[in-house]
Amino acid sequence: DGIAGQLFSDQALTVTFALLISLIVALTLIPMLSSFGARKKVVLGDEPVVIPERPKKPAKQRGRVASALITGLKYLIWPFAKLLILIRFVFVKLVWLINKAIEYLMSLLILLFGAISWISTKTTAPIVWAFNKFYDGLASTYEYLLAHALKQRALVMLSAIAIFASSLSLIPQLGVELIPQMSQGEFEIEFQAEPGTPLNKTDAIINRAQRIASSIDAIERTYSVSGSGNRLDASPEKAGENWGQLSVVLKKPVTQQSEQAVLVELRNKLGSIPGVQLKFSRPTLFSFKTPLEIEIEGYNLAKLKDMSLLITREMAKSDRFADIKSTIEAGYPEVQIKFDHERAARLGLSVPDVAETVVKLIRGDVATKYSFRDRKIDVLVRVNEDDRTSVEKIKALIINPQSEHPVSLSAIADVNLGIGPSEINRVSQERVAIISANLNYGALGDGAAEAQRLIDRIQRPAGIDIRVAGQNEEMQQSFQSMQYALALAVFLVYLVMASIFESLLHPFVILFSIPLAIVGAILALYLTNSTISVVVFIGLIMLAGIVVNNAIVLIDLINQQRANGIARMQAIQEAARSRLRPIVMTTLTTTFGMLPLALGLGEGAEIRAPMAITVIGGLIMSTLLTLIVVPVLYSLVDRKHYS
Repeated sequence: DGIAGQLFSDQALTVTFALLISLIVALTLIPMLSSFGARKKVVLGDEPVVIPERPKKPAKQRGRVASALITGLKYLIWPFAKLLILIRFVFVKLVWLINKAIEYLMSLLILLFGAISWISTKTTAPIVWAFNKFYDGLASTYEYLLAHALKQRALVMLSAIAIFASSLSLIPQLGVELIPQMSQGEFEIEFQAEPGTPLNKTDAIINRAQRIASSIDAIERTYSVSGSGNRLDASPEKAGENWGQLSVVLKKPVTQQSEQAVLVELRNKLGSIPGVQLKFSRPTLFSFKTPLEIEIEGYNLAKLKDMSLLITREMAKSDRFADIKSTIEAGYPEVQIKFDHERAARLGLSVPDVAETVVKLIRGDVATKYSFRDRKIDVLVRVNEDDRTSVEKIKALIINPQSEHPVSLSAIADVNLGIGPSEINRVSQERVAIISANLNYGALGDGAAEAQRLIDRIQRPAGIDIRVAGQNEEMQQSFQSMQYALALAVFLVYLVMASIFESLLHPFVILFSIPLAIVGAILALYLTNSTISVVVFIGLIMLAGIVVNNAIVLIDLINQQRANGIARMQAIQEAARSRLRPIVMTTLTTTFGMLPLALGLGEGAEIRAPMAITVIGGLIMSTLLTLIVVPVLYSLVDRKHYS
């Protein structure tokens, strides 16, 4: 669901359908192939040969087949003999060369494998010896700790609870974000000049910015666009002669630190260009909104504009926010016509009809089409350009040209030159002003919390509602769905173990290893300065199915020992001693398998690394605590008697 669905739905469906199809093939196709055609054995010499059964043919038909076979062989004997002679005299040299090459290759392989065997013997033997020494010391230490823990069971359980509670106190210090920011090696800068800026001035601004960007050594190349579309065929936010865009590509290799340094340097240098608004953005990988958005909801556009300007100024005072932009800005110059309905009614005029007439006079109306060869060309009829170049001439337009008594537009309307909004946004059919911003530093959760504190300090007029949206809203929805998924995973694991152990209590003891794994995940994220994100929740869901394995093998052997008549405490100690090596080995293999992901190597490592860090930290801590806490908890809650 949400962002996690975008990231991992394809992989989950692929694995699910692959398993289902392989099961269907194993149950249907393979038995069909194995039983296809009856067969019998014929002994030729010392070896049995399996010959498929064929339906017997009538004698007359067998005679025809034999005659046809003899006739065909007569035509094939001589060509086949020539083919054998060709193979003998032409390819014998090639066969000799291939044999020699195979001999040399086999000799080389023998030497290579011998060298590898010698090297591995010299290198792995010390490693095996060191691991055995390490394991012997670990086993003796573990037996000593477990024996004392079983004597101080209340202290052990209280310590485990205290460790879990103290780890939860580190969560506010981790930071929260939707998805870790990826270093893509490129970004875009949008330029918005003052309304009415001509294209040549906008192009000069873009060229100046391009020269500034090209002077930075870390930038490989740049390319730009000045002006895009117009108000009739494009979005007002990214259109007009006063809009431009500069795309920047960085030199390889790119790290998150180097990319952030270039962004900061460009913000400082381009901020000196007067009269220009800047907005930095990265190429969109998923359908994410701007990191931080504040939605101001209300019907009155004037109040929306005033509140938008107030919040924008307050946000500009904080160095955390960057590229602050509001959708309610100074729009474009426009001629505003305000009709007086009473005067129009006294003159027998309809305001909608008059408005339509004015639009046709100024913008024009397609009267007919002119045919030229195979093309149809619109014939647009409107007033002369000289009669629509100023407000005074628009006031003088005749709005009832068919009448005997002409009436000018100024007789029933006030015509003024004003500034109109560039766009009007709506959310759930309500007018809103959206303030968007990027973050200079810190996690998304910290930025949203600071924005909320800023909003709380502002006095809101009546009819105005303000809330924090953007990626923060998507993050809350995704976190809620991931919490449900984690709870469902734990519940399914409990059901499986309850059916296997035929007990409701033993699976509860095993599930106690999951909170211990959360302790390790939090500590690992804190030590690596990582944030909590959707990827971390994916790692926690994986942990829910991984960490219980160690407790399962331990509890299962304890039950077997007790079923054989061994006392409870003795069974716990013997099972723990016996299962120590496989538990340590599975933990080490999983840890080393996830280590390349945790190191953050290659592109896209920012997304993979937090998941691996979560799994490694949770698995190590869960193993260390499970070996002590789970046996102690088992000794406290198990009251089953074995015959």
